[in-house]
Amino acid sequence: MFKNYLRIAFRNLFSNKVYGLLNILGLALSMTCGLLIFVLVKYHLSFDNFHKNANRIYQFVTEQHRETVSYTGSVPPAFAEAYRQDFGETGVVARAATYSETLVSYDLNKFIEDEGVSFVDPTYFDVFNFPLLTGKNMLAEPNTVLITTSLAKKYFGNEDPINKVIKIENRLNARITGVLKNLPGNTDQRAGIFISFKSVKNLDEFVGKEHNWNGITSVLKTYVRLLPGVSTANLEKQFPKYGENRKGSKNKHVYHMLPLQDRHFDARYGGTMEKRSLWILVFAGLFLIVTACLNFINLSTAQALRRSKEVGIRKALGSFRLQLFWQFLMETGLIVVMATLVAVVLGVLLLPNVNSLFGAKMSLASVIDIKLLAFIFGMILIVTFFAGSYPGLILSGFRPVLALKGKVSMQQVGSFNIRRILIVTQFAITLILIIGMLVITRQMQYTRQTDLGFNKDAILMVPMGADSLDANVTTLKNELMRQTGIQNVSVCFEAPSSWSNWNTNIHMVGDAEDEPFTVDVRAADEQYVSTFGLQLIAGRNLFPDSAARECIVNEMFIHKLNLKSPLELIDRQIKFNGDNQATIVGVVKNFHIRSLHDDIGAVMITPFRKFYQNFAVKLNMGQLTTTIPVIEKLWSARFPDKLFTYKFFDKQIAEFYETEETMLRLVSIFSVIAIFIGCLGLYGLVSFMVMQKTKEIGIRKVLGSSVGEILWIFGKEFAVLILVAFCLATPVAWWMMSTWLEDFKFHVALGPGMFVGAVGLTMIVAGLTVSFQSVKAAMMNPVRSLKME
Repeated sequence: MFKNYLRIAFRNLFSNKVYGLLNILGLALSMTCGLLIFVLVKYHLSFDNFHKNANRIYQFVTEQHRETVSYTGSVPPAFAEAYRQDFGETGVVARAATYSETLVSYDLNKFIEDEGVSFVDPTYFDVFNFPLLTGKNMLAEPNTVLITTSLAKKYFGNEDPINKVIKIENRLNARITGVLKNLPGNTDQRAGIFISFKSVKNLDEFVGKEHNWNGITSVLKTYVRLLPGVSTANLEKQFPKYGENRKGSKNKHVYHMLPLQDRHFDARYGGTMEKRSLWILVFAGLFLIVTACLNFINLSTAQALRRSKEVGIRKALGSFRLQLFWQFLMETGLIVVMATLVAVVLGVLLLPNVNSLFGAKMSLASVIDIKLLAFIFGMILIVTFFAGSYPGLILSGFRPVLALKGKVSMQQVGSFNIRRILIVTQFAITLILIIGMLVITRQMQYTRQTDLGFNKDAILMVPMGADSLDANVTTLKNELMRQTGIQNVSVCFEAPSSWSNWNTNIHMVGDAEDEPFTVDVRAADEQYVSTFGLQLIAGRNLFPDSAARECIVNEMFIHKLNLKSPLELIDRQIKFNGDNQATIVGVVKNFHIRSLHDDIGAVMITPFRKFYQNFAVKLNMGQLTTTIPVIEKLWSARFPDKLFTYKFFDKQIAEFYETEETMLRLVSIFSVIAIFIGCLGLYGLVSFMVMQKTKEIGIRKVLGSSVGEILWIFGKEFAVLILVAFCLATPVAWWMMSTWLEDFKFHVALGPGMFVGAVGLTMIVAGLTVSFQSVKAAMMNPVRSLKME
């Protein structure tokens, strides 16, 4: 019986190749999306779950209450030791200070580790499960290091790495005492070099001050693995006393314990994938699969009249309705299995693209498991049942006498109004996706074209490293300034807009207390303003070599002090970052210090040599390719122990919006697939209409109707359906995109053009789809049309 069903299913499938191909293609595309989304969701949900007792590991985080509440995934350096003394019996505490893009040297070989190095307590490997393959964990001793297998192979080839010495940033020699198993892809810990925390003071004086409560740095993370039965709520009730250690500061700290399993999904504390985004992906994939199933139903029932005589003959020969139902379900199952095979092949081919798009590290071996196989099998069963049941019930329900006579009514193959509802629903959601795509595209254009308050083009950011000498820095700067392809050079902490920020409380000399707001400090020399094209609106620029005695502030600084004129601030003294003091000599126009997601804050620009980290080199646009090798040559002459690396400032700005760019690409892909599947539905509906109106078309042509008038019969039907879908989609899309834009402090306005563009694009695509069948019907000989009827 099963073989007979399968044989008939194959024969019917290939009897109408266009019908079979459209169904397979529509289902395959939607199932590919569903498969990749499942793999991606499973990957993110597994983050750091491989650690022993992962549900008992917590990260200490901070709420900072100032003008507004801000969040950071770190705590002050003194927190770890205070917790050990007060609550040491509750679990194991470990710190990790991670520095990205770090120079690592061995003999004459130099490497820039983009993922960086981590300075960790020896207890770090009691908290986390990163197995040691060879050697010993001797991180209790200073200047010792553990590295992963891949890095050992990279640095030393086949040599034994134990007891070999690597140099970090040309400042710290560390002896390798053990080799770790390579870190899995599903962890937020990326660095593969773990150095004794006792050595961190050689690289970072602030983190090395273990009793310091004044300040937080994002590089330092503190963790605890609690013993069974310990209540985090009871522990957090006792944390307010730690906030009291920051006496005299208006920056109030509230400390919390963030479960490790939640960290990856909490954007406030550095999480890279919010669960909301995963749910959006899940619903998008589900919608595409459901839409493909609905279109399968449309296409299947549109073919019903052509198969009515087949049903009549089978019933006349004794087939029961249940047998016919299972036969049609088998046909559906065959199509779904073929679509699934295509989806699996596409999924394997597209996995590297998914990794690139989402910054994931999924391998084929890591994604294939029993859960994936169960998902594929379940998807086949559900799609087969959902897509095949309704057509099977309709086709198997034909009365044999009427079927043999060819007198099956249109009502017997499904209500036309139900088809209209399905098409309207599909295109409503498709329009929502298209509107979303247009809005995101406009916002991304806005981020690239809006005036940020500084010049971002043709500026090269060259990291100088942690051990750079003032003499070499000054000499190299002067040499670069003499090159014809270079317009200007500044030495600074960071560019005007960057991820790295130095935030501090301030005190205006003469006032009774600190100001209620904080200031972002941009440590920089006197060339900073001209290199980045900042606009000076009052006072003057910094003098050369002012040695942190002068500073420039922005307009927002004046606004927060409630002053009416910039001139009121000139020559006033300001204390910042502890006991440092400077005179305000100028005011610049506001500029964006971070992305357009954030408000413009108060900024001060001041020379501070020990915090300089970058050369900012303004190049002549026409000489980019010839000037960069010159810069590298001069750099190598002054810093022979370093590797020359650089990044264009405009590329650095673009990194602020990687999440939005990813969303834009996803919405665009989903929109194209949704339009394609929707067009398949239109193809099924117009096929149905052509069969229904064959006689009407013939009569109209006999009475003198033109081809255009007949095409309008079909065109107006679908134009009305799309306009109804547009009316349903507009308020939903307006609400969704208004909510999305609220995440930007600076954004485009939602205008009617985006909505009109969406419906116009949909009309064009739908019109092309409808015309494929309707033109054939309109061009048909009316005599033939009437004979067919």
